[in-house]
Amino acid sequence: MIARSEPTCRACGRSLQGVQVSASRRSGTTDELGPDEPGRDGSDGSDLLAALLDGMDAALCAFDADGVVTHWNREAERILGWSAEEAVGRRGLAGWAVRSADAEEVESRLLSAMHAPGRQVHEFALLTKDGGRVLVRTQSAAVRGPDGKPAGVYCAFSEVHTQIDLERSIALSEALFEDAGWGVVLVDADLRPAVVNAHAARALGRGRTSVLGRPLGELLAQGVEELESALQHVLAQGAPPEPAEVWVSVRSPEGERRRCWRSGFLRLASPLAEEPVPLGVGWLFQDVTESRQAEQEASLLRFRAQQLHRASRAAAECEDPGEAVTVHLDFALAGFADHALIDRVADGSPAGAQTGAQTAAQDEGPVRLVRVAATPSGAPGPSRLSGRAGLPVRYAEGHPALQCVERAGALRASAGSAGPEEARAWAVSRQWPPDAVHALCAVLRSRGRTLGVVTFLRGAGRSAFERADAMYAEDVAVRIATALDLAELTGRN
Repeated sequence: MIARSEPTCRACGRSLQGVQVSASRRSGTTDELGPDEPGRDGSDGSDLLAALLDGMDAALCAFDADGVVTHWNREAERILGWSAEEAVGRRGLAGWAVRSADAEEVESRLLSAMHAPGRQVHEFALLTKDGGRVLVRTQSAAVRGPDGKPAGVYCAFSEVHTQIDLERSIALSEALFEDAGWGVVLVDADLRPAVVNAHAARALGRGRTSVLGRPLGELLAQGVEELESALQHVLAQGAPPEPAEVWVSVRSPEGERRRCWRSGFLRLASPLAEEPVPLGVGWLFQDVTESRQAEQEASLLRFRAQQLHRASRAAAECEDPGEAVTVHLDFALAGFADHALIDRVADGSPAGAQTGAQTAAQDEGPVRLVRVAATPSGAPGPSRLSGRAGLPVRYAEGHPALQCVERAGALRASAGSAGPEEARAWAVSRQWPPDAVHALCAVLRSRGRTLGVVTFLRGAGRSAFERADAMYAEDVAVRIATALDLAELTGRN
């Protein structure tokens, strides 16, 4: 055999000669070392190196300075079908791993790495043992001997489609975490964010690094239980078949924000383990708050329009106008409030003479209101008229109902963030049911006169009244005022 310097592994600096000898023993192409030769003492290290190279995920082969194959690992055998015994000791790749017509070009490009700095990347079509062809991408670099001179080449290669799939996966991951138009969060097995993209960081109202490793309860005020339950289910059972919509309240330096996130979940497992090992959950979400709120508002408007239509048709069949008053009140309560009260301006009260926005009549004396209808305070049931009780309701000065009459417009009031006892005292002091927390008063006007006020009340389980609720209450008040005025004209009130 031609004398040549001993090749070494560029990765660890260990000699590849022992690997060549070990493989050559199996193929019978070289003589074994004698008992007094230096390679005998390093046999354990060579065996370890051979085991390490055989365990690599990438295919690897090595050539000496003359182009003789010195190593061929198991991944190379898997891709091309040639065993180490068949490959080690062959000179070049012509006729068995490369077509003869292409062998000169392929070998020259591979061996040119001995005289080039760094690594060289090429793509070749190699032959498999069964005659097929496979396109591979190679990375080759020089192996230098103890004197620093090139002693051979090692070449790592993999199937091109496998490499392309890997590159696509990496490119996809980078794009998701940099340019994605939706939030992407990798949550570890402890349900804490491990990686967050820029879109998700903006949705959470914080920086990309400030959210890492923090419990979700520190980032979300509401909805965290539902979100953590979904993440735990994915870790245990896998991804759900369809995205889910989760309503959350995001904690941020600007305050809490109510948002709806359409979320998808993926269980992440390590591809390197023999058995799937959960690495966490990939959580992708998109903010759909505006569209969902628009849908809810449209649905609410349709429902309220239907209620007004049904109430008008039912009231038209009432012979007694006073009964029509309670019909409108009962239809308005559905999905809107828990209690409702109607207070009529007492006869002779200055408010009864007001027209338009005029308020000068207030100088004649305080406004007196008389309760004419109310929803049952105990069990559910229809509203009822209180009859012609002449005693006014004992409303204190500044009561929302009195302010509503004076302003001739809708008025909202709420106990706010008061505790249960304070909220109860707030309601009782205003002559309302003790469970009332939010109130909305709408003035009753007909033929240019203020007839009274209707008050809608909500408990703690409902949200406070909003501007859209006030507009609906005013529509109901117009119908109630018309029925009250008709009852007065017909002498039935």
